[in-house]
Amino acid sequence: MTDLRTLYDQRIADGSLTADPAQEAVLPELDRIRTALMNPEKKGFFRRAPEPPKGLYLWGGVGRGKSMLMDMFAANMGDVPVRRVHFHAFMQEIHSAMHEARKTGVDDAIAPVAEQVAASVKLLAFDEMQISDITDAMIVGRLFQALFAAGVVVVTTSNRVPDDLYKDGLNRQIFLPFIELIKEKMEVWELTSPRDYRQDRLAGTQSYFTPVNAESRAAMDAVWSDLAGGEGQELTLRVKGRDVVIPQFRNGVARAGFHTLCGHALGAADYLTLADAVRVLLLDNIPTLGRSNFNEAKRFVTLIDALYEAKVRLICSAAASPEMLYLEGEGIFEFERTASRLREMQAEGWGT
Repeated sequence: MTDLRTLYDQRIADGSLTADPAQEAVLPELDRIRTALMNPEKKGFFRRAPEPPKGLYLWGGVGRGKSMLMDMFAANMGDVPVRRVHFHAFMQEIHSAMHEARKTGVDDAIAPVAEQVAASVKLLAFDEMQISDITDAMIVGRLFQALFAAGVVVVTTSNRVPDDLYKDGLNRQIFLPFIELIKEKMEVWELTSPRDYRQDRLAGTQSYFTPVNAESRAAMDAVWSDLAGGEGQELTLRVKGRDVVIPQFRNGVARAGFHTLCGHALGAADYLTLADAVRVLLLDNIPTLGRSNFNEAKRFVTLIDALYEAKVRLICSAAASPEMLYLEGEGIFEFERTASRLREMQAEGWGT
């Protein structure tokens, strides 16, 4: 079995990775879990199944390589049943499965759902663990208690230390036992690399493409391919009991069309949740704005405000330059600030 350090060194040798001591330091932790799951040693007179290894909670700033390490780890688990999934998407699946379970009349919908998950995987590899919805906060502790009891190992990345999960959330006291469970069942490791590799990839990259045509669409596709590093999946965000669906998401990078985010009845809470869930947003096909699409223009202003305050990197294609997007109708004066922010968000290193 080739260890992860050897695989990592091979990528350095072929030029696909740059050596990073902070990344290298976490490889033995990942190999610890990998070895225990791929070659379990039964112990005792009756050859009892071994205790599962402790998982890993890998946290740190954006762009430090957490998702890359997770991808390499999950893709080299041999025959071990593993599920690599974004945490938001996983929790949405759990809510749907619980809804179906309740139709059968069970008293506790979490138990059969956890049993189904545990029957299909030995390792859950989550990207971007974060809790922003109270419904997630209310069930996640009992769900993971059941998964851990069934022997499922969890490895996750996060931008937050465990104690900051669901920080300032409603009824946070019901969530605190889950934080203690993480510390009990998972090693907590901070990835402290000083380099932001996502910003390195963005350095010198154009972030505002105009006009909208075949050339700008191809440019947006190229940026997506470089940043996401693979095919995206839908990301469903739960906002006050509603679903907000982002068409493409991978490794902290999201992509959606203007109509998807601004052509429907979304508001500040939706955009704030989006800004909390992604680090880079690719927004396609921003039209010219004015009287004919005034509501869409207002939502666009709210979206940009949310992205700006959260320091989310925006890459977009638009019908005109920021100053020429909104030329007539009510709201021209207010849009000047949005145009200014769009300009600022194009600056080299913005969002670091």
